[in-house]
Amino acid sequence: MRDRISVLDLFAGAGGLSEGMRQGSSRFDVIQAVELDQDAAATFSLNHSSSQVFQGGIEEWLIAGDVPAVDVVVGGPPCQGFSTLGKQDVEDRRNTLWREYAATLLRAQPKYFVLENVAVFAKSPQFQDLVAATRSDGELRDYAFEWDVLNTADYGAPQARKRAILIGRHRDMPAIGLPPKTTSRDAHATVAQAFASIPFTVPDTLPDRHIEVPGGIRPGAWSARELHVGRRYAPMSIRRFEAIPEGGNRFDLPDELLAPCWRTHKSGSGDVMGRLHWNRPSVTIRTEFFKPEKGRYLHPVANRAITHYEAATLQGFPPDYQFVGSRTSIARQIGNAVPIPLGAAIGKHLAAALS
Repeated sequence: MRDRISVLDLFAGAGGLSEGMRQGSSRFDVIQAVELDQDAAATFSLNHSSSQVFQGGIEEWLIAGDVPAVDVVVGGPPCQGFSTLGKQDVEDRRNTLWREYAATLLRAQPKYFVLENVAVFAKSPQFQDLVAATRSDGELRDYAFEWDVLNTADYGAPQARKRAILIGRHRDMPAIGLPPKTTSRDAHATVAQAFASIPFTVPDTLPDRHIEVPGGIRPGAWSARELHVGRRYAPMSIRRFEAIPEGGNRFDLPDELLAPCWRTHKSGSGDVMGRLHWNRPSVTIRTEFFKPEKGRYLHPVANRAITHYEAATLQGFPPDYQFVGSRTSIARQIGNAVPIPLGAAIGKHLAAALS
C-alpha cells in the first residue's frame, strides 16, 4: 500500500474539501492550494499549515508557478455565472475557469481528479465542453470521468445540499464511480442533533483580534466556536421573529408585521423568513445565511438567525477550525465550502482506490 497521497486543491476556499478528505483518510497530503480571496487563503493556510498556499487567480498561478505532479487534483470552479440563484449569465468569465482547471490536469497529470459544482452545472454549456474535451480528439483525451448529483445529507451532513460531483481518472486507472451513500434517508442527521451542545443565547460582539497575512492585516483569527455571535436586530425584526412558530415562515405573520412587498406578493418561496426544522437536515447553507430574509435561516426556536458557528457546524467544520476576515467574508467562506462529511466520503473513496 502506498503511504501518502499528494493532492492539489484549486479554488480551495476555506479548505472544506481538503479538510473533508483529511478526515476521510490520514494518507492525504495537500501539498498546494490555489485561492483568489485573501481571507479564504489565510483561513486555508491557518488550518492546513503544511500546505503551500498561492493567494491569487488560477490564471496567475499557471503563469507564475510550477504546477506540481500529484496523485489527485480537487476543486470547485466558481459557479455564480450559472447558478440557479438570480440571473444566469452564460458569458460570465467565471464559467470558463474550468479551462484553467483542465490546463492544470494536463500539467499535474493526476491519477484522479474531483470537480465539485452546483447541480445545474451538469446542464450547462461548460459541462458539455468538458465532455467534449475528454473525447478521443479532445485536450483531455487521456482522462474520463463519471458524475452524479449528490445530496450531502446522504453522507452524514445535517444539511440537504445537492451538488454535482465529478470524479475523473486517467485512462490508465480503473473507474471507481461515486462514493456510496453512508446514511439512509430515514437516518439523516438533523438540526437538533447538530445544535445539541450549542447555547440558544448569544453575545452580539466578537473579541477584537487581528492577524497579519500576506498582503496586510485582517480581522481574526477566530475559531468556529468563537463565531457563535448574533446581531443587533431592529424592534420590528424581533416582533416578526416572535410571531413565526417552529417550522413557520413569513406566511405566518399577521398583516401588521408584513413588509409592504409581502402584502402584494402572496406567493413565492416558503423559506423566506423561515425557521429551520429541528427534526430535519437544514436547507442549503448559502453565503448570506445570517439574513433571515434570504431563506430558511431562523433558529428553530430562538428569535434570531443562525450564527456563523451554527452555519459552520451544519457544514461540518470542527469547532476549533480557524477563520480570518470580516463576518461577511467568513459567512461567504462558510457558505461556499464543500460540506466536510461529503469531502470525507470522497476522500475515503479515493484512498481505497489508491491503496
